[in-house]
Amino acid sequence: MSILVNKNSRVITQGMTGKTGQFHTRMCREYAFGSDCFVGGVNPKRAGEEWEGIPVFGTVKEAKRKTDANVSVIYVPPAGAAGAIKEASDAGIDLIVCITEGIPVLDMLRVREHMRKTKSKSLLIGPNCPGIITPDEVKIGIMPGPIHMKGNVGVVSRSGTLTYEAVAQLTMLGLGQSTAIGIGGDPINGLKHKDVLKLFNDDPDTDAVVMIGEIGGTDEEEAARWAKDNMKKPIVGFIAGVTAPAGKRMGHAGAIISGGKGDAESKLAVLESCGIRTTRNPSDIGILLKQALEDSEK
Repeated sequence: MSILVNKNSRVITQGMTGKTGQFHTRMCREYAFGSDCFVGGVNPKRAGEEWEGIPVFGTVKEAKRKTDANVSVIYVPPAGAAGAIKEASDAGIDLIVCITEGIPVLDMLRVREHMRKTKSKSLLIGPNCPGIITPDEVKIGIMPGPIHMKGNVGVVSRSGTLTYEAVAQLTMLGLGQSTAIGIGGDPINGLKHKDVLKLFNDDPDTDAVVMIGEIGGTDEEEAARWAKDNMKKPIVGFIAGVTAPAGKRMGHAGAIISGGKGDAESKLAVLESCGIRTTRNPSDIGILLKQALEDSEK
């Protein structure tokens, strides 16, 4: 099994007729051997057209009605991306994956408030994320498909490149992935580590989880505390930014140590106190996960 997406997902692309949207929609289709998961695109100015056999609709609501889409992936430029998330949420899309980087924080505050007020049931991954993949079934986003292999290890990460690093190590060790999710590193985003851990915990075909975090915020600590009381499967953790100085943003907008909180060592300490195996060397993630699996089987 997997979490959130599989070969039966029906995906529309908001921003499909732009250069980035076209490129990655094509790559995603090719990854799954011409996957028919991608059922439509959205662009009000090009409604009624087709792109490589995929129909283009004027609104997400129309696209959902005519294709039964349950997932939307967003490649809309930053100025319009928040509006695209709202539109997908209002249309009742089950899962929204926003790849767009550089959305203003105020825009995302408004998105969060809008989804709260409308009691939206949509789940949001991102923004500023690589997306989600269930290997050999469906790839939704910008991650390199060939490094993934179908298996039983879940991966959740704030960092796109560290997601790829962890996945590549697992694959080289013969440990495939059930689903890999890059949740994004912006200060205001959708699904958190804890949300994804809950999904992996309930997935019968996920046997262990890699959780990658960054400096800034408290999401990793909250996930670790939840896992201590509820998680039935081994977790390996890594926190990027061990050498980052306080007050300096490193990489993502949300990766900043402020108010004496959010540094890597304090996060790692909490993870370790909650029974999560950790490493300070990203090249050891795969080996540590393999050891955790072997120990769990004894």
